[in-house]
Amino acid sequence: MNDRFHPRDKNLVPIWEKIQKGDRLTFEDGVAMFRSSDVISLGKMAHNVQRRRSGDAVYFVLNQKIEPTNVCVLSCKFCDFATKQGSADAYEMTIHEIVHKLTPEIHEVHITGGLHPDWEWEYYLEMLRQIRKNLPNADIKAFTAVEIDFFHKKFRMPIEEVLIQLKDAGLRTMPGGGAEVFSERVRRLLFNQKIGARTWFEVHRTAHKLGIPTNSTILYGHIETIEERVEHMLKLREAQDETGGFLTFIPLAFQPGDTGIKPRGRFTSAIDDLKMIAISRLVLDNYPHIKAYWVMLTEEVASVALNFGADDIDGTVGGEKIAHDAGAISPMTLAKEQIVKIIRDAAKIPVERDVYYNPLKLHASNIVGKIPYLNSVPFYEHLEKREFKIMPMAPRRMGLLAAEGQVDAGLFSLVDYLNQQSSLEMMNYGIATRDQVRSVLLFSNHGWGDLEGKTIGITDDTATSVHLLGVLLEKKYGVKANLERMHSGVNDVRSFDAVLLIGDEALKSSKTGLSGFEIVYDLAEEWYTWQQLPFVFAVWAVRKSIAEGQKNELKRLVEQSLETGETNYETIGALHARRLGLTSQEAAEYLGGFNYRLGGRELLAIETFKSFLPHVKDFLNQKTKV
Repeated sequence: MNDRFHPRDKNLVPIWEKIQKGDRLTFEDGVAMFRSSDVISLGKMAHNVQRRRSGDAVYFVLNQKIEPTNVCVLSCKFCDFATKQGSADAYEMTIHEIVHKLTPEIHEVHITGGLHPDWEWEYYLEMLRQIRKNLPNADIKAFTAVEIDFFHKKFRMPIEEVLIQLKDAGLRTMPGGGAEVFSERVRRLLFNQKIGARTWFEVHRTAHKLGIPTNSTILYGHIETIEERVEHMLKLREAQDETGGFLTFIPLAFQPGDTGIKPRGRFTSAIDDLKMIAISRLVLDNYPHIKAYWVMLTEEVASVALNFGADDIDGTVGGEKIAHDAGAISPMTLAKEQIVKIIRDAAKIPVERDVYYNPLKLHASNIVGKIPYLNSVPFYEHLEKREFKIMPMAPRRMGLLAAEGQVDAGLFSLVDYLNQQSSLEMMNYGIATRDQVRSVLLFSNHGWGDLEGKTIGITDDTATSVHLLGVLLEKKYGVKANLERMHSGVNDVRSFDAVLLIGDEALKSSKTGLSGFEIVYDLAEEWYTWQQLPFVFAVWAVRKSIAEGQKNELKRLVEQSLETGETNYETIGALHARRLGLTSQEAAEYLGGFNYRLGGRELLAIETFKSFLPHVKDFLNQKTKV
């Protein structure tokens, strides 16, 4: 896009130059973008950033919205949903009624509602327990920061204890509602009974510390100024720098309903909605996902937003009432087939996900999987897609989807390739270390011999590295430890004796360290000192069943991209490295430590590692909680 980008608004040129260099946008940049009338150029900028992060993927989830009651102790001016006890429209759901609304295909149960004055704490805990019992394969996303603060005050428990008990009962993630706009001026005028920014961030930071990822929102299009919108996003960006615990940002267009609030102008237009999506993608450079919430945007605007920086369209949202009580005009439940069609019409991959954004099913063909780490940049930075679509995903997820025939080619974890050799054909490319890797690290408080009987947390992303760890423990050191998988991104590591991290998360921690752990082991270095061989973490492979012409075309594209990438590691890795806190030179040194073409020593290393796997797999099956 660099040479072809000629915005009508020339004030966007220096902003785009900043983005290309990986420099952070400022408050003034945010205001300038909101004041710009060049919406198309904003969309192009945001779409470029979004594709670097998410490739061609757009996520959705099969979810059920549960709002247990509309009875609420608060009286917020902008809310058309809440009412008081005894009102004709008041309702209170029993746990049986809640469970009865759920169906087996649901992947996410999303719970928010009024702040009921009389319900006991045990009701909320039992609600989550019964949902988990009756729908064990679904994840629970529940309770805004406003609700958590309400529980904290009503039941006289610290916020941390509230969250611990909810997590034990089944809570997995939290929604981002209740943020509204982080402006004291707006809070005093519209929701002075509700929590402000300080408490909202306290709740979310506490959740992140406990290993509970959360989401975040902004409610815009009422009396807030564009300056207040930008300040809101900058505060979220700062918090994300601190914790890394936010999954997505969800701009929520205000629905006036019968609140009596008169927005600036009528209410949000499609242009304002698209600008909000695009600018949030550009400002929130540390956020994995931006959501186009179709319930408030309408299907039509949400579809366009997928080319304006959004990579998530939420889901079926069965049972949503809050926005609709305020006048949202979108259909109450959008069928799965219609969501898939909207995403395909935007030339994207419809990706059915879980609550953590792990892909469960890809509703497309000709998919090339992309490991979204710095170490794979030389393959993908200049990769022409042609007839293929690019789907970034963690190594383990790519292997699971490939086993179901949903990924046609990609840079596969070595163990997944070995397990699927009957259906995959290896190419002569991969990610192999020479002696150390710096991005597959075991953080520990114990020497190898002292890990006997200890519990090691394993990032959920890894497929091969966990087997390498098993080989080292079992064969090199004769140690039996317990391995337990953790959710990637936000982990409560305090309960583990050691933690295995891979990819960008490990690379970042190699510079800063991991709080609470004093020793760091590089697994590739451990392997090399033992076997005097490189270690091959991933190999390029293509599905044997696809047409020969497609295979040859892909091989040509990969070779062409790698040849270009190998000529200047410093340039191609600069933008990615910046997000990890690395300099361009550090990125170049890191990338220069890999062999991307598989030769005789790499093939020997594969066979040597393969010889250890049968016994180690038995060890892992016995010692690992997945």
